[in-house]
Amino acid sequence: MKNIIRMAVVVLSTTVFLSAVNASDNDHQKKPVISRMSLSSAGNPDLRIFELGFHYMPTFYNMDFRTSDGGIVNGSVSLSHGFGAMMAFNLSQHIGFQSEIDYYKASQSYKDLDVDQNVDIKYIDVPVLLSLNTNKMARVNLNAVVGPQFGINVGSNISSSGSNGTTTAEIALKKGDVGAAFGAGLEFALNQAHSVRLDLGYRGFYGLVSMNATQTSSDTYNVMVDAKRKNNAAYLRLTFLF
Repeated sequence: MKNIIRMAVVVLSTTVFLSAVNASDNDHQKKPVISRMSLSSAGNPDLRIFELGFHYMPTFYNMDFRTSDGGIVNGSVSLSHGFGAMMAFNLSQHIGFQSEIDYYKASQSYKDLDVDQNVDIKYIDVPVLLSLNTNKMARVNLNAVVGPQFGINVGSNISSSGSNGTTTAEIALKKGDVGAAFGAGLEFALNQAHSVRLDLGYRGFYGLVSMNATQTSSDTYNVMVDAKRKNNAAYLRLTFLF
């Protein structure tokens, strides 16, 4: 909740700043501009409705683990490297909808007695987001997004290394989860038509269900502390508007 409040304050203050920047930009561009043939809604001849983007998303997270003697190891904040693609539909210069397919692998190590444990968890996330913009076709645009996110666990295992060698087993985790995604970013036009854009921003996720699941077999280990997934990420995205 604190992250959402801070983001709202940043959005409001930056909106005022960008309104002044874009107004100044319009005042200095009095030269005739050739009309662009593009899909657009009535009253917004410069609006490009469809958007496609590709992004890199470094994600920060931490996990807590249960040891063999019943203790809990507090995980430290770690970095994973995520990648994804985005498709959007802009209803106007100020509002639209977007969906993404994001992949990342979370890895973390800890020590359980005299055994080194390494955990790898892979997720595919599918957020479906409402997008709010100061002006989608402006030279500089501030955007904010919020909506549900659906996660799919596509692999989770633990590797144990000790005096008896190395063994690998599956971790008992739920196959899917759901939560709330939110974020904000700044877009910069890279060409004269403002149809190629660079987007830099923040994305947060707060899970609403526990990651933990019941142990299903002797080859599955329940080492995760009962907790909900929480991620904080930055992103760098290149988008194309049509």
